[in-house]
Amino acid sequence: MHRSALSSAAGEPAPGSRPHNTPEPVLDADAPGGTAAARTLEEPWPAPRATAPVDATIALPGSKSVTNRALVLAALGSGPGTVRRPLRARDTNLMAAALRALGSGITETPAGDWDVVPGPLRGGTQVDVGLAGTVMRFLPALAAFADGPVLFDGDPRARDRPLGPVVEALRSLGVVVDDGGRGTLPITVHGHGHLRGGEVRLDASASSQFVSALLLAAPRFDHGLVLRHVGSPMPSAPHVAMTVAMLRHAGVSVDDSTPDVWQVSPGPVQGRIWDVEPDLSNAGPFLAAAMLTGGSVTVRDWPVRTTQAGDALRELLTDMGAECTLDERGLTVRGTGRVRGLHADLHDVSELTPVLAAVCALAETPSTIRGVAHIRLHETDRLAALARELNGLGGDVTETEDGLRIKPRPLHGGVFATYDDHRLAHAAAVLGLVVDGVGVENVATTSKTLPDFPGLWHQLLGGAR
Repeated sequence: MHRSALSSAAGEPAPGSRPHNTPEPVLDADAPGGTAAARTLEEPWPAPRATAPVDATIALPGSKSVTNRALVLAALGSGPGTVRRPLRARDTNLMAAALRALGSGITETPAGDWDVVPGPLRGGTQVDVGLAGTVMRFLPALAAFADGPVLFDGDPRARDRPLGPVVEALRSLGVVVDDGGRGTLPITVHGHGHLRGGEVRLDASASSQFVSALLLAAPRFDHGLVLRHVGSPMPSAPHVAMTVAMLRHAGVSVDDSTPDVWQVSPGPVQGRIWDVEPDLSNAGPFLAAAMLTGGSVTVRDWPVRTTQAGDALRELLTDMGAECTLDERGLTVRGTGRVRGLHADLHDVSELTPVLAAVCALAETPSTIRGVAHIRLHETDRLAALARELNGLGGDVTETEDGLRIKPRPLHGGVFATYDDHRLAHAAAVLGLVVDGVGVENVATTSKTLPDFPGLWHQLLGGAR
């Protein structure tokens, strides 16, 4: 792997793109009123270089995926519920604000938990989804139970993210949805208090969130739901397994014994206490630091059993040469001084692609990542962005139809654009550990799922030995 900054020519920009290292307008997640505002970054965040092997124990905030599902189920509950140790980040704050707008009482306890009191779902309101896929896809089904129209909109880039399968599924259930024929935001859901339910066919080949969106609301349907996925294999299947497991934990009957078919029986969603696990996908950059510096990082409270996709890091990093140990302290990853290339299908765990691609760019042997064509439709086109930004630092990355081919090359410094994508910022920080002069454009975008990432990163490097 490359432990020093070495010069080579940067790749040419893609046709029609801005010149590499030129700041572009980005979105200010903290603009007044929760509305994204355009601004131009003045200075990139200088990714700190590791001068010694890291030796750190990290306590990560809670899982975004678990937090937002727990909030939705609590809002649909038959009685009060509590979300303990929730993630407090942009995506989850947007979910809480949206559910409040729809009529739920959500208050913070002195311990930092969220108490949720379900209320009648109300219309005549607006929901800001920001750039959060869970908010824009989970909540239109809940809005169908409201007593009037609910307008959904968000950041400009949220309007590029697909929503059509959810819209069409709701229409097939009798809900009036205005989307201007776009299949994207903004949309208005005209709630009428209840849904009969029944059988729905849905193409979830672009996002598993389409399935979770219908499943979470299904217990409130008069006759439940039979949902059939049709089309190419669904990506990120562990996230649907998480939804099913959480529904069952709330007393809901779900039959998923037939592949690509989910049958949800109507009935109450129990109000309960939800304990939120650490966000395992957000552990990726911290564990990668152990590999790249030949050090050791422990992520506390790593669950022995979980439906989180990030748990795949244990196997993937082992394949790349790390030593991984799971015990009562958590998950410990130790670097061995060698980083092998990765040849893997990440279809089910695609959110790990950016950080793993960064590690692959620093490995000793070539890598092939496949099965992730759908991440072109995430916060940005992640495949194009990774290829462009890694090549801009001297890398040798080629896009394929469904992934990336990465050949090791000496990397040099430069500004790594993030396109308002938190996981691209994580990837850039990983590169900066061993490459001098990496600047991260709009590192604040990491607040989407990980508050104060720069602070945690400096804390990690403070444990260098």
